[in-house]
Amino acid sequence: MPADPDFPQRAAGSPAALALDPAIAARLKRDEHGLFPAVAQQHDTGEVLMVGWMDDEALRRTLTTGRCTYWSRSRKEYWVKGETSGHQQWVKSVALDCDADTVLVKVDQIGAACHTGDRTCFDAGQLDAVVGSQGASPAAATT
Repeated sequence: MPADPDFPQRAAGSPAALALDPAIAARLKRDEHGLFPAVAQQHDTGEVLMVGWMDDEALRRTLTTGRCTYWSRSRKEYWVKGETSGHQQWVKSVALDCDADTVLVKVDQIGAACHTGDRTCFDAGQLDAVVGSQGASPAAATT
């Protein structure tokens, strides 16, 4: 993948110890900027907290520090969740999805996960949707 000038590059001589495990890196599918979504979920309740973006370096930091590190697309820099707000995410487990294009990070969330101050980024309001049920006819939902 060609280097993207908007995203940081590690120095060519960086020690291998600072690189993401090559076996993990080989599995990851990234967008044109080298990024993939990371879903943060509360480890004990299953509550979906937020979606952020990671690259290989953010994932390496997350796997090796016990704290969630994301890539800010607007600020074009790495950020550790809670470093300035105090609303920290402590890593409990990390998994790739079946397509290896999304990471699920189960965390212990301290304080709000959303930048708005809400517990989750999905507290902004429910959307109207037809609620389905097993055995219901699809035609019944449209009439």
